[in-house]
Amino acid sequence: MSTNIVGKISLLIALVLFSLPAISAEKHIGILVYDKVLTSDVTAPAEVFGVATRKSWFSDYKVLLIGVDRDAPVVTTEEGIRLTVDKTIYDDLELDALIVTSSYVMDTLFENKDLTEFLKKQAENVSWLASNCSGAFLYAHAGLLDGYTATTWAGGEKQLQREFPKINVIEDRNVVVDRNRISSNGGIPSYQGALVLLAQMSSKRKAKEVFETIQLNRLIPWTEVTRYFPEK
Repeated sequence: MSTNIVGKISLLIALVLFSLPAISAEKHIGILVYDKVLTSDVTAPAEVFGVATRKSWFSDYKVLLIGVDRDAPVVTTEEGIRLTVDKTIYDDLELDALIVTSSYVMDTLFENKDLTEFLKKQAENVSWLASNCSGAFLYAHAGLLDGYTATTWAGGEKQLQREFPKINVIEDRNVVVDRNRISSNGGIPSYQGALVLLAQMSSKRKAKEVFETIQLNRLIPWTEVTRYFPEK
């Protein structure tokens, strides 16, 4: 094959590659996990975003379960389900969204200085911070809800307000959105919180597609999600 032909082929390949759309860098949605975490606080967003990542419009995202302990590849939830950890708070992580979960006893987490620093560092870079149930207390202890409106586990709102008066705590509302902070009551409402977050990261139409894919429409109408969308 002559040098001239080889040159033309190389030029053609270069032109084709240059004309292809750039491949988006992989983005990450982190979900905090640890022993005795409440299962639904993890599995609800993991299912919502896991389904979304299998859609062409969200395929550049990946869900990561982020552990609190440096050497604990597996955690066991309060309900006895074993979860494999993808990364830990000690890894160098670039997240687009961080979802903080809860457990019945969280004092050791509040006292974990490494975890607090991790939350503060992520808050400087992520697009979204979300919490389920008493996960809001983790953000509160790190000062990341000061000046924001938020909620926590149903029945724990007064405690959150009393302990952190700089937060505007909302009662009797499953999901609260304030700028780039989203908080939910946890448990089953974690699905609503995850869908609200997904809608903010994509669109209402696409979030509804996931809502129907997981058949949540068999239990509640779509309006039970859209009612928590922030007013534009």
